[in-house]
Amino acid sequence: MPPELEKTLWAAADKLRNNMDAAEYKHVVLGLIFLKYISDSFEELHDKLKKDKHSDPEDKDEYIAENIFYVPPSARWKYIQNQRAKLPTIGKDLDDAMDAIEKDNRSLKGVLPKDYARPALDKKRLGELIDLIGNVGFREKGHSSKDLLGRVYEYFLGMFADAEGKRGGQFYTPESIVKLLVAMLEPYNGRIYDGCCGSGGMFVQSEKFIEAHGGKIGDISIYGQESNPTTYKLAKMNLAIRGIDAKIELGDTFHSDKHKDLKADYILANPPFNISDWGGESLQESNLWKYGVPPSGNANYAWLQLFINKLNPTGTAGIVLANGSMTTNTGSEGEIRKQIIKAGLVDCMVALPTQLFYNTQIPACLWFLARDRKNHKFRDRSNEILFIDARKLGTMVSRKNKAFTDKDIKQIADAYHKWRTKKARYEDIQGFCKSATISEVEANNFVLTPGRYVGTEEVEDDEVSFDQKVATISKKLKAHFEKSNELQKRIKTNLKKVGIDL
Repeated sequence: MPPELEKTLWAAADKLRNNMDAAEYKHVVLGLIFLKYISDSFEELHDKLKKDKHSDPEDKDEYIAENIFYVPPSARWKYIQNQRAKLPTIGKDLDDAMDAIEKDNRSLKGVLPKDYARPALDKKRLGELIDLIGNVGFREKGHSSKDLLGRVYEYFLGMFADAEGKRGGQFYTPESIVKLLVAMLEPYNGRIYDGCCGSGGMFVQSEKFIEAHGGKIGDISIYGQESNPTTYKLAKMNLAIRGIDAKIELGDTFHSDKHKDLKADYILANPPFNISDWGGESLQESNLWKYGVPPSGNANYAWLQLFINKLNPTGTAGIVLANGSMTTNTGSEGEIRKQIIKAGLVDCMVALPTQLFYNTQIPACLWFLARDRKNHKFRDRSNEILFIDARKLGTMVSRKNKAFTDKDIKQIADAYHKWRTKKARYEDIQGFCKSATISEVEANNFVLTPGRYVGTEEVEDDEVSFDQKVATISKKLKAHFEKSNELQKRIKTNLKKVGIDL
């Protein structure tokens, strides 16, 4: 297997895209990866059942018992790749295959893409794409189909988000931000909720975290809601590929909450920034607004209060919001922030670097909320808020985007864990983190911008002095002007040669 399977596959698949828009092509490719995944899982058990004289390899109940999707003969990958991929009817064959899978697997009803027969989709390239996905050694020794396909699916989600630009952010939160949220909250067990779950990245990362720390996947229950029907389908496929049993519902969380009575242990969410069309006018009397009615022109404080309402008595939440949420006094927002702070719900604020998101250049931050900051699990920090300024962290991973490294994530998460844990040795670090009292926050008019509290970084004694810096800059400027003058002389000389005298 190539060391960078995902990149190799993406490069090859992207070549086959032709002139198709990335938003459309996404469903073509991800649908095929999903089909390959469930076929591989099915074939593995099918082969075992064939060897067992007492089992029927076509008995659907055998697959249900093992939590594996039953794939009817006309939808199996081998049949499609070997007998149908080169035919002009391949588009219809795939649509029929998806239909057949949905009929035999109730949980996938209405989830799979069924638009492969459309005339605009080049059937020759579609056949080539099937060969590309089918011929990669997903079942290679030491690598399970599930793991490899999960990796490929996740990587492709990110690449499509990048290719789509602004629209891509609607379904995808960059992996390093999700990793940071999970590393800070450590959702080992209990109920995890995301009311704007996109393609399900928060849940996937939570499962990975638990596995990496030797925990049991069954120790958590997952609940989510997504208002965009196509994004909802991506989430269902993403979680099914991972074998994650999640209760994901379709609908607008504010107006049709599908998990109305849920009280979660952990909330991880990245709601859309600053949305004005969330229907706030019709929710003025909602019982969600314990700390003040949010303005109908911006949903940021509606999301915060919705998530606070969803937390159980000891629950914690990590929420991505636009930077403006930390300082705004528009409408009722300043007063709501004040009331949330005075209620002792704000645990930690993290300022993020720019360029982390595919879809926006709006600076963002992380709000960490805790229902009970006196609880026995951690120390009593009810009179404090931790501020972390992470704006200088992150590494450029492309021409446009940054990502946190594992070292960055550890640095931020360690500061938070040391601060809230009993007997841990936490210390303020100038320019990076500061534990401020509620009185200090009140003196700053309840503004939650970390830079206001952490101060500037200390200058090391062995750094270059101010005079040396000025001398270096002067020297560079002098060299620049000398080079510029020399260039002008050469231009004049060359122009004289062609009869132009300046």
